[in-house]
Amino acid sequence: MYSLKLNLLLVIFLFTALLTINAQQDEEAYIRTLTERSQRIVNTLNIADTIAYHRVIDILVNRYRSLGLIHDGSDSEDIKKMKLYDLHCEFIGKLGAELMPEQIDKIKDGMTSNALKVNYDAFCDMIPTLKPEEKRQIMAWFIEAREHAISAGSSQKRLDWFIKYRGRCNNYLSSRGYDLQQERKDWEERRKAEQNR
Repeated sequence: MYSLKLNLLLVIFLFTALLTINAQQDEEAYIRTLTERSQRIVNTLNIADTIAYHRVIDILVNRYRSLGLIHDGSDSEDIKKMKLYDLHCEFIGKLGAELMPEQIDKIKDGMTSNALKVNYDAFCDMIPTLKPEEKRQIMAWFIEAREHAISAGSSQKRLDWFIKYRGRCNNYLSSRGYDLQQERKDWEERRKAEQNR
């Protein structure tokens, strides 16, 4: 009877140890993935100072980890929004101590697959007659979309922010008299003509 209990305790101990080892390996793989993603983004900044380079990578890795913890947590939606806002302010503050504003923009663009430029350029290309104030408004909305997107919990949710703001831009341009269906049709024809040259 004593040896049966001892064997049972040994099995439980080994099982717990294996779970702990697996969890550690999963965490190490997760950190490696976040580090590689962060390095790809930070490498676009050409930071010469090795120590500063690693500090910025650490800021980004910690940002991604904290986002995951917040989004995976069981807090209410209001608590999550508060935590995300605080995390966002902390992130921008830490980056601001290391980088110039244009470098911070490059980090945000890297985190959102350059969606701001892609979407803005698409509107400008689709409607070459956009007025300067219309371009400014579209840019302002896509900057706002990027700010939301960098706190999203997945790539689909990041994309959803840009889809939402594309809709806002479409409504705005329609209200200013643009026929977006015709603009899209004309744009497609121009693009086809350019490809056939």
